[in-house]
Amino acid sequence: MSSVLDEVLEGFEPSPQLVSVMAGSKTAAVLAVDIGTSGVRASLFDERGFEIDGATARVQQTLSEMGELAVTDAEAGFELVTQTIDALLDQPYQTGTQIQLIAISCFWHSLLGVDAQGLAATPVFGWADTRATAAVKDLRNRFDETAVHARTGCRFHPSYWPAKLLWLRSANPKAVAATSRWLSFGEYVVLRLSGETEASVSMASGTGLFNQQLIEWDSELIEALDLSVESLPEISITGQAARPLNSEYAGRWPVLSEARICPPIGDGAANTIGSGCTTREQAALMIGTSGAMRVLYEGEPPETLPSSLWCYRADRRRVIIGGALSDGGGLHRWLKDLLLPNDDSESIEAALDVLEPDAHGLTVLPFRAGERSTGWSTEARGGILGLTVRTQPLEILRASMEAIAYRFALIAKDLDHLAPGATIIASGTALRSSPVWTQIIADVFGRPVMLSEPREASVRGAALLALEAAGKIQSIAGLPLRVEQTFEPNLSRHVRYQEGLKRQQRIYERVIESP
Repeated sequence: MSSVLDEVLEGFEPSPQLVSVMAGSKTAAVLAVDIGTSGVRASLFDERGFEIDGATARVQQTLSEMGELAVTDAEAGFELVTQTIDALLDQPYQTGTQIQLIAISCFWHSLLGVDAQGLAATPVFGWADTRATAAVKDLRNRFDETAVHARTGCRFHPSYWPAKLLWLRSANPKAVAATSRWLSFGEYVVLRLSGETEASVSMASGTGLFNQQLIEWDSELIEALDLSVESLPEISITGQAARPLNSEYAGRWPVLSEARICPPIGDGAANTIGSGCTTREQAALMIGTSGAMRVLYEGEPPETLPSSLWCYRADRRRVIIGGALSDGGGLHRWLKDLLLPNDDSESIEAALDVLEPDAHGLTVLPFRAGERSTGWSTEARGGILGLTVRTQPLEILRASMEAIAYRFALIAKDLDHLAPGATIIASGTALRSSPVWTQIIADVFGRPVMLSEPREASVRGAALLALEAAGKIQSIAGLPLRVEQTFEPNLSRHVRYQEGLKRQQRIYERVIESP
């Protein structure tokens, strides 16, 4: 039963205590940590993939803001992770478990430099940092973007490492000179906890510097950008895929002294798995601060990839393809706070529910935080057209929710070429808090949308992948799909929404500069 955790456990001699545990003296458990831009959550899962009652903790704190300066202090972010693990291990969860593995889900695309001592030489630059826009233009002038997209699965965009690294060379040459290695934030966390680190295939695949077919750093792009392979994290291979905690943290958390920490996986991959989307038959649609729609399957990347989509990996044998929106729940929350500051969420939801579809006369371009899919424009800005003296704040909010649904519909259309007729499984805090929004998406798509039952899909996905690799569960693809609610489309509303989508796209094509 070869898989990721078979690789993790290969190449080291377990202690007698760990042999005893694995022989059945205690129930095996996985500590799963999800590091998101809005906070950190940690939970314990048993060997069947069920969350252990009472064994969960969350520290709600924004790690990076949306907008141009989407950066995080590396030390502050790391402390948030350790505080969350502290809080979890302080919970009175059931005894009789032995935590064997630590699995981590972390936000994709982040970048920071560390010096020769492993200390942060730069802040953590997040995907929403837009300061590398000029570098994107340089990349598009120097390279065949279509060929790079085919190899790396990534367009040229400020979200990814090539543009960030070019920008940093001119913006902060001292920090670049002080940097020994470039890491994602997840790798930095493992470095601090264990003293060593490698990049998982999953995290490397979301950098824009990774060859998806060869499953290695893209030598052609790295050479052309005058980077050294030594400055990039080593990609984990058999026998290197997990590390014990160093003495400092093994002493701080004695219950984890026998555990081994795995290289973090991308949060999008973890969320997709945790939502139950593990084959071409399911498409995961998530709206948190931002939004994404993804299909995960075992196999090779497609020979041709639509320009609107990206292609990453969950591991060496699983590909994940999709599109991402820079605006989602963050835009929704901002508009509520700005336009309806004195109304509670329940009353806003009830009022939204009675509004007719696309009846407000508004067209919204939902690019307050810029654009990724579908056009990957570095010039995109948000806009609201059609305002009159009769326009109500609630109508602006409803129009923005419909606008985001339209952008998802465009992603879904391109994904249908790769996964035709896939069942749509929705997740994310924004959709959980707004059944009206989930219904809008079903009506815009003209297809049923199922709300995933697991409330924290990313932390669950990280745990499930680790358990599959350990042989505790046969396959993540064999687990039953857990659905909380199904939203059936209203086809008469679907027809009305198609006009709204066409109107939005006409305006988009007129005002947004496409690369």
